[in-house]
Order: sequence, then structure tokens, then C-alpha cells
Amino acid sequence: MASIKRDDRQNEPDPTGSGASGLSALDLLEQDHRAVAGYFEQYEDKGADKNAIALKICLALEVHARIEEEIFYPAAREAIEQRNLIDQALVEHASAKQLIADIEAMEADDELHDAKVKVLAEQIRHHIEEEENELFPRARQADLDLDALGAKLAQRKAELFQELAEGGEVT
Repeated sequence: MASIKRDDRQNEPDPTGSGASGLSALDLLEQDHRAVAGYFEQYEDKGADKNAIALKICLALEVHARIEEEIFYPAAREAIEQRNLIDQALVEHASAKQLIADIEAMEADDELHDAKVKVLAEQIRHHIEEEENELFPRARQADLDLDALGAKLAQRKAELFQELAEGGEVT
């Protein structure tokens, strides 16, 4: 995926992870969900800097997907019986990552930019609904230390934002 430079990350989502400290894993992930939903709403505002907001959406989703894939999903896969929920989430992530790469390679006035952001928003809303209504309740019932998992997620999130601040990229 395209590298997002520091200058491209105006009003980035919680770059230090500090806003997430002390949150359980599910609270942190739900907080990310609400932030991204808000960014999609901002994108629709008349007069919005669509390019900047689209990049903010992409950054937030890239970091969120990484922490889920590296930390949350493996823990949930071990703890819940319905492992197919994890498989479906990973497939949804792959689809979203393709749209994110397309959006990052475009300018806001490019043909299909708005359409790609709209489709991404629809896919993400569906993904959030499935996670929060199917996966998260099972994770709550499972033998998972959600507080410890939340700390790991917050730490990794902070590391990813630090890598980006230093000129790296989220892949």
C-alpha cells in the first residue's frame, strides 16, 4: 500500500494510542469503529477536503486492520468455537485493503474516487456490524483477558503510528 507521509495525516486518529490506554480490547476496537464512522460522515460534508479525509480513513483502517490481524484475531480464533467468523473478517479485510490501496493512489477529483470511498464505507459498516454483533459477544463470553489484550492492541497501535511518523508505511 502507498506510504502515508506525516504531512498527509492531518488530524490523524490517536497517533500515540494514549486515548485507548486502559481500554479493554473490545472497547478499543469499538472506539476505532466509531472514529472511522465519523470520518466517513466528514467525507460526505459539503466543502470537505475529501482527499485529506480519505487518507485519514485509509490510515485509520490500515492501522486498525493490522492490530486486529496481528493480535485480536489470533487470540479470538483460539478462544471461540466459531472460527469461521475470523475467516470472514480476514476476507473482508483483504477486500477493504484493495479499495484502500486504490483510494490512496488517487486524487479526490479522479474518476471513481467518490465511488470507491462510498463502497469502502458500505463494506466497513457491514464489517463493523458483524464484528460487534457476532464476534465481539463471543469474545466477551470466551476465556480471554480482554484488558491485557486491550493493552497489547494499544501498544501495537502506538508503534504503528510511530513507524508512520518516522516515514514508514503500513502494509
